[in-house]
Amino acid sequence: MSGEKGGNEAPLRTLGSGSLAAVFREHPERRYVMFGGKGGLGKTTFSAATAFWLARQGHKVMVFSVDPQASLSDIFQRDIFGQGPVKIMDNLWAQEIDADKHIAEYQDEIRKKIVDMYGMERVPDEIEDYIQAASAEPAMEESAIFDAVVDIVVGGEYDYYIYDLVPLGHALYYLSMAKVYDEWINKITHLREEMRGYEEVVAKIRREGEVEEDKILGELQYIRGRINAASRILVDREKTAFFFVVIPEEMVLADTRQAAEMFARFDVPIGGYVVNRVLPAELLTEGAPTFLSNRIRMQRRYLDQIDSTLGEQVLARVPELERDVTGLDMIERTAEMLFME
Repeated sequence: MSGEKGGNEAPLRTLGSGSLAAVFREHPERRYVMFGGKGGLGKTTFSAATAFWLARQGHKVMVFSVDPQASLSDIFQRDIFGQGPVKIMDNLWAQEIDADKHIAEYQDEIRKKIVDMYGMERVPDEIEDYIQAASAEPAMEESAIFDAVVDIVVGGEYDYYIYDLVPLGHALYYLSMAKVYDEWINKITHLREEMRGYEEVVAKIRREGEVEEDKILGELQYIRGRINAASRILVDREKTAFFFVVIPEEMVLADTRQAAEMFARFDVPIGGYVVNRVLPAELLTEGAPTFLSNRIRMQRRYLDQIDSTLGEQVLARVPELERDVTGLDMIERTAEMLFME
């Protein structure tokens, strides 16, 4: 993908070509991996399979999800939701973020900072009412989730971070959050710095000595630093790759193409595409049911379209499986197909 924003060709150029295994082998510096796509296409499955494959290579891996309907718990057959990092096997940890828990922790943090900054014994009732009301807003949940993601990705405890994104519409929101927050905090910080300058001038005129440390400005700068760190990771072409999961169906391909264009506007480095749920051609036999034959022929048309438009950007094709991917045995089987060369 080029550095230009919004161009028609931008989403079609990727960071690498060939197989998914080759992409990881040729770019060991790419430590932040995101799988995204419309809901129900298999992105969570591929996130788990990629994490499994990398862990088997000897890397310390964290796979995590911000989707409240995510199924990492189901896939790994472990109680993961809201538990923090859960060890699945050697070198592999998984985490599902509990937004409500983070909102509660965020509320407590706000209360503590208000009490500390202003020397109060307790938070006034009117401020407590505001905190409670603000926490009910949808934006508070999204902010809490984003903050939890920041905690994970800037921690630096793992070799690889596999980020199972929410469905595309929400994913675009999360990816834009860093820029939106950064712009907002830049404006607030600038105003606060101007106020700081006026306070210092007044203090000198009144000969009151040094102005007390501005705790509010310090807090804003701390938040901006965290957001900038996360933002740099999301758009870092050296360390980050985003993989779209698609299936050979018309609407999915159309939506994915539109989403790729929007991701390009946020400078998200698109690493390639993975095609899922491909019906094996050998099922198209003389005695095959009409429904199955029609489905296979329909898929062939869209697979041809995928080949003509995406070409070597398609890094893997995974067949439709006879059962859900749950448990380490099925995850391993999926990983073998996903990283086949």
